[in-house]
Amino acid sequence: MLPDFNVLKNFILGSDAKVAILYSDYTKNMMPDSSSWLDNNVETWEKFLDNIELKYNIIDDKTIEKNLHKDYELIILPGSKSLSDREIINIKKFLIDGGSIFATSGTASYSDAGKWRGWEFFSEVFGVKHHKEIGNEDRAKIHTLRGGLPITANIPTGFPLRVATWDKPLAVEVLDPRTSQVSFWYNYRLEDGLVREGIKKSAGITYGKYGKGRFVWMGFEINSIIGSRDDYIFFDRFFNNSINWLTYGPIAYVRDWPAGVDAAAVILPSLTKNVVNIKNLLPVLEEEKLQATFFVNPSQSKNYKNLVKQVSKYGEIAPLVDVGYINSAEDKYNKLYDYESQLQNLKAAKNWIENITNKPVRGILPFYGLYDNNTINAVIESGYDYILTDSLTDRSVPKTIIRGENRIVSMTKTARDDYEIIRDFGLTSPEFQFYTYQEDLDRILFEGGLYLFKMHTEFQCRTENIPVVQKIIKDLKKKKFWITTASEIQKWYKKKEYIEIRTKKSGKTRVTVTVTNPGKEIIDDLMLDIDLNENAERISIDTEIIGTKLAKFKHVVKSRFLNLQIDDLEPGESRTYYIDYDKVSS
Repeated sequence: MLPDFNVLKNFILGSDAKVAILYSDYTKNMMPDSSSWLDNNVETWEKFLDNIELKYNIIDDKTIEKNLHKDYELIILPGSKSLSDREIINIKKFLIDGGSIFATSGTASYSDAGKWRGWEFFSEVFGVKHHKEIGNEDRAKIHTLRGGLPITANIPTGFPLRVATWDKPLAVEVLDPRTSQVSFWYNYRLEDGLVREGIKKSAGITYGKYGKGRFVWMGFEINSIIGSRDDYIFFDRFFNNSINWLTYGPIAYVRDWPAGVDAAAVILPSLTKNVVNIKNLLPVLEEEKLQATFFVNPSQSKNYKNLVKQVSKYGEIAPLVDVGYINSAEDKYNKLYDYESQLQNLKAAKNWIENITNKPVRGILPFYGLYDNNTINAVIESGYDYILTDSLTDRSVPKTIIRGENRIVSMTKTARDDYEIIRDFGLTSPEFQFYTYQEDLDRILFEGGLYLFKMHTEFQCRTENIPVVQKIIKDLKKKKFWITTASEIQKWYKKKEYIEIRTKKSGKTRVTVTVTNPGKEIIDDLMLDIDLNENAERISIDTEIIGTKLAKFKHVVKSRFLNLQIDDLEPGESRTYYIDYDKVSS
């Protein structure tokens, strides 16, 4: 029997609810009498739906068995491991006819009598192959989210969601092209094995189509999210995006990168030891028509000023600055320098390079890779725009750090460098070097993030290793990476991070998009992706206020995706666009 409060809620909400949550007594019967697992799970789903003011009903197994669920648009199957044969038949028919489901864990892997059924429904409907359960040796596990997808809109690409392992989450492999992998459990920093294989076989969230219907599947329960405030904020966005996608609501987001590319890369050579080896890289950059971001240590570079000046013609120069040493962010024994000492070193480094190159210096890399709040404040005070770091942050794209009215962009190490590949791993073979770099490159491409190709003059810039660099560059070009300097990345993200977007359905064939620039500078060439969530044709765009500059747009006829290009968005300006279209009849 269903709890009385759910029956009461159904009565209060009425019959116009288009969403239903299955409270599966068959699943409940599999658990110990004292277990509140299913009740807690369902209650969490209710809270999430209440937060977005979406009406819903609680239904039971009999509702689906008797085919009384067919008028709902979306059915949520929270941890519904045990379902009857009749439920399976009717759920599949519901999907085939155009309904949507949001499911978690091993859906329908047990019969209504609690006997093991297997993964047949799971594989057929979700288009995946069960790979393994995630063990609970650790209390939580990192779950990395891809970017550039409608259901991860406005979530930092590569965000590592922390998920509790007490329910033994599932990892699967996507086999069917109608299904897209949204995330992966594999942690390249901690786990052994081939990176590509690890990612492929550890999907934890997928979405796609079955018949005319849609599904989102998660290999963990909705109340398994733990960690910091950001974990809850970004999972909440994922949840809202998923509900929007499943109920055919519009979704809008700013692209991580300019139009026509799938990820970004920066070539980052550091002149550390055997600095003359940097000359081996320069012909490669010239041939490939690329610029790099070079890092030099001013205290060591005074003996080779002419070399620094020569190198500055092939990109930008930024300083390696000594801000003190700590072993890690958790180091309790060492401390970085105080604010005044860091400020002095940062200003001196900037002035030294600018005097030699006659070019502005915009970024900095701490000599030992790590920084603290004093560093951030000193970097801002010194007039820098970005900071690179070896610390592991919560994304594979740049992060904007705000201090009062000031902002600075932080870019984290996203891949293994030559210190690890050549010095630590001992990979002297060009083939092994290339393959190891390429593993990280492909992972970043899959995530849609920023590949920081760090190298040093005493290792990757040696004559025998330079061909690997050119081979990686050609691979980046082939795979549609935007290869640029760190300054250009900072400029792009500065523009992107200031934008605020609101999207809503304003009628059966109208979507309203409001774009606001709360920053201090004019924004140009802003690329906005809009998923109308239904195939459209004959699109027209108008504005709320007469005289507002119209956005340019691109749309492939009879597709659901629309690209808006917005120019000359003034500081403090807000524009509302009305997008009207005709539905494409299926």
